Amino acid sequence: MYGGGIIVNPQFTYGTYGWTVSGQGEIAERVSRTNNGFMAAYNRKLPLDSFSQKVLLEKGKFYMFSAWVQVSEGSETVSAVFGTGGGEFVPGGSVVAEHGCWSLLKGGIAANSSGPVDLLFESKNTSKEIWVDNVSLQPFSKKQWQFHQDQNIEKVRKGKVRLQVTYPYSKAGVGGATVLIKQTKPGFAFGCGMNSHILKSTDYQNWFASRFKFTAFTNEMKWYSTEKKQGRENYTIADAMLKFAQDNKISIRGHTVFWDDPKYQTDWVKALSPKELKEAAERRMNSIVSRYAGDVIAWDVVNENLHFSFLEDNLGKNASSIYFSKAYKLDPSARMFVNEFNTIEFGGDVKVSPGNLKKRLEGMLSYPGNEDIPAGIGVQGHFGPGQPNLAYMRSSLDILATTGAPIWLTEVSVEPGLNQAQYLEEVLREAYSHPAVEGIIIFAGPLPAGFSATALTDMNFNSTPAGDVVDKLIKEWKSDDLKARTDEGGFFGTSLLHGEYEIMIINPITNSSSASIFEVTKDSSEKIFHIQME
Repeated sequence: MYGGGIIVNPQFTYGTYGWTVSGQGEIAERVSRTNNGFMAAYNRKLPLDSFSQKVLLEKGKFYMFSAWVQVSEGSETVSAVFGTGGGEFVPGGSVVAEHGCWSLLKGGIAANSSGPVDLLFESKNTSKEIWVDNVSLQPFSKKQWQFHQDQNIEKVRKGKVRLQVTYPYSKAGVGGATVLIKQTKPGFAFGCGMNSHILKSTDYQNWFASRFKFTAFTNEMKWYSTEKKQGRENYTIADAMLKFAQDNKISIRGHTVFWDDPKYQTDWVKALSPKELKEAAERRMNSIVSRYAGDVIAWDVVNENLHFSFLEDNLGKNASSIYFSKAYKLDPSARMFVNEFNTIEFGGDVKVSPGNLKKRLEGMLSYPGNEDIPAGIGVQGHFGPGQPNLAYMRSSLDILATTGAPIWLTEVSVEPGLNQAQYLEEVLREAYSHPAVEGIIIFAGPLPAGFSATALTDMNFNSTPAGDVVDKLIKEWKSDDLKARTDEGGFFGTSLLHGEYEIMIINPITNSSSASIFEVTKDSSEKIFHIQME
């Protein structure tokens, strides 16, 4: 990519020129049977024993990284890391590399300071050689990065709309008609987590309903909330929150059927034998999914099942795949999601690398009978207080997008810090501009409701800086009201953000009006909307 960017000798055309041994071990250029040259690190003693190249980073720039990697036998995780000096190493991405097949290692780094760093490769299994080819590291200024975001938004979030106004029973267009267009619902799902405080606070209710059309309950649908004691289910709070959402035309993501973290299982669940757990899990599945079937747009069927494996450890390695199937059969109108953290936030958590999450979803869908389940990928998006690594985030989304499944950021938050509002905006804009992302839920809200980490209001429901960012983006990601006139043929064209619209046509002669509705989607560009005037 990018001709290697700032990497010297990226295809090893000139042997080892520009590259040096990192740590112990040896390096050499190898040539494949098809006469392709690549670099090999062998006789390794430590995980970071490989080869490296010193590159100069500039503060404030984003660096996209890629390389093709293999190992000498079997399969092994290979990571790209950047040594910044003083023994500090910043992860830049990882992939499970295999022997006999080149795998794409894609990632990136955000430069928080200027200076030289060492790019090198890491694999914990030192008995295996690391093979690498076609290395690239391409810098982008913030201006270039934002330009690419804006290009994507124009391409994937907007549609060119062409309308023709006619009289009934006539093909002739009505020239000079006044056209008034108002967006009633955004096409992109931008929502906010909701908790039970909303049931007892009209201020919270008004604040939420005036902003959001999508939500997920932070805890109220989880197993530990609906069945605190075995056999005594209580959906009172979840039902009341559902009613509030439906009364305000707010779509709901079902979060979550199962959470694979042992820490969040109730004591009575942890005390069950495998046979008893299977029976309890069946009841849980049938209870919650059947209860809210048709009322939610998606289900987080298994939460964090790469980090944790409570179900698999007790019910067998295919437990998540089986429950994916059962949930879909109970609610075929909803999309079924896996949901994980650290996949887009941090390149050092190799267990949940984009490649591993992709592999997990593909494995679940390859389970017999699961092939046609409409699936989605949930990446939580819990970011720390520092500068978010947007280069790694974009690369991760690119990799996940190759599954063809829609991606949602399901629990976005940014820890408190000096630049919290700025970093929240950067994360949200990066997600919104990516073609594969279909929705964002922020796990944030008013301080009186307990959202202290990413508070969007103070105790009096006045917006915080983070709240101002959210309000700004809500406004920006919705089309402004539009007034125009049709041409002589009754036509009018414009570019609109995807979503649902009301349109009013005013007759240029009688001044009477006609109202209609239409929807702009990614498939609307070649379509002419025919609007009849009474």
